[in-house]
Amino acid sequence: MRSREETLDPRDWNKFRGLAHQMLDDILTYQQTVRRRPVWRPVPKRVERKFEARLPLKGQSESEVYREFKRFILPYPLGNIHPRFWGWVMGNGTPLGSLSEMLAAGMNPNLGGGNHVANLVERQVIDWLREMLGYSEKASGLLVSGGSMANLTGLAVARNSKAGYDVREKGLSGRRRRMVLYGSAEMHSSLTRAVELLGLGRDALRCIPVDDAYRVDVDKLRTSVESDLKSGKKPICVIGTAGSTNTGSIDPLKELADVASEYNLWFHVDGAFGAFAYLPRKLRHLVKGMECADSIAFDLHKWGYLPFEVGCILVRDAEAHRSAFAMDARYLKHGTRGTAGDPVWFSDYGVQLTRGFRALKVWMALKAYGVRKLSALVQQNVEQASYLAELIRKSDDLELMAPVALNVVCFRFMKSGFDNAQLNSLNEELLVSLQESGIAVLSGTDLQGRYAMRCAITNHRSIRNDFDLLVSEIEREGNLLQEKRAIVSAGSKV
Repeated sequence: MRSREETLDPRDWNKFRGLAHQMLDDILTYQQTVRRRPVWRPVPKRVERKFEARLPLKGQSESEVYREFKRFILPYPLGNIHPRFWGWVMGNGTPLGSLSEMLAAGMNPNLGGGNHVANLVERQVIDWLREMLGYSEKASGLLVSGGSMANLTGLAVARNSKAGYDVREKGLSGRRRRMVLYGSAEMHSSLTRAVELLGLGRDALRCIPVDDAYRVDVDKLRTSVESDLKSGKKPICVIGTAGSTNTGSIDPLKELADVASEYNLWFHVDGAFGAFAYLPRKLRHLVKGMECADSIAFDLHKWGYLPFEVGCILVRDAEAHRSAFAMDARYLKHGTRGTAGDPVWFSDYGVQLTRGFRALKVWMALKAYGVRKLSALVQQNVEQASYLAELIRKSDDLELMAPVALNVVCFRFMKSGFDNAQLNSLNEELLVSLQESGIAVLSGTDLQGRYAMRCAITNHRSIRNDFDLLVSEIEREGNLLQEKRAIVSAGSKV
């Protein structure tokens, strides 16, 4: 007898529909009530052990799997959808973004290429993003996983365009001179990784010193380029940072564009979050010169407030972009009719052949909110950073540790009589205590050997009262920790 053929579709669609409605209702309630929960809490050991179970051979019902999700996964997030999450540089997502992800997964298209509407959506999104950032309308673009992949893509095009020979054919063994690139000492680590992955070697990336505002020193950049030229190396690229992760500093992009033009170098801008400073007219001057870039990398899951993951790379020279990645395979032949009959295949512009429908959540967000709303939120976050900086200046217990150029505030708890090592240790403990209390999540960094608590504000849910609470809790907890340490120190001397 012929065996029954299997499928992964529900056997009872009505029953599954009821479960689906419950999932939707639960996750919307979860987002709506986010303020009632701690920002973060550690995963208990009993829950950790749950994820040590062996590979399941026999399946459970969908409702049983969902109950486990609600019990063991949903209560223990990183916390970045919470209004008081300001760690690293993370976005928060939106209810509409959650639904657009569901719709994209339901359609489940592959945006590598082909003749289907999802490709038209991504093309329109790229057009909108170019216009949104005041960039060349002839530029090409690609939605990618995030800033790391956007930087890798941009630098790959830079390498191939400026090498002076066919890198794709001959590889790096064909180079006659060592290629070198330049960026500030504050540039993101993804750029170092990109240079490594491109086979150029970490020592091909010149980390140029910064000034007191943590912006690249243009004079020292010129000196470095001249030195490399004299020693027979081949400078190929200048990298500008629009919003450094450590402090939010923005390099003098127009001056970097001039240096790149003078020496015939590719000009790449890492605008992971800072590129969005272009949106509010009050901030636009901060990124003047970004429009001159040969390529711009940025994220939409940071200051675009979208769910993870989606970033973008824009490249001024569309043909150079395509030449860096396009492949001719018999099984990927582009046609003029049928499902393969689309002239633009996105797989020709990046690493991935298989690509998800990231564009839908961007398209729905821009349609629903408009650029003016996004611009107002970016401006609001910058004003919140200024507000927090002012609270810190007024506090007897806190010290601002770097200029607040955009939306990142670096500061520390201070006590007279403590040396730098003691302050570093105290602030590191204070940061973890703040996280474990569930009050707020900040991240830490090192600024010239001094440990700083770092508040990166890319949160559309934050309000000013959240920053009042942050400062009062840090002052309270900092003084408690300081008193405990004083008691322990006194006891040890006895």
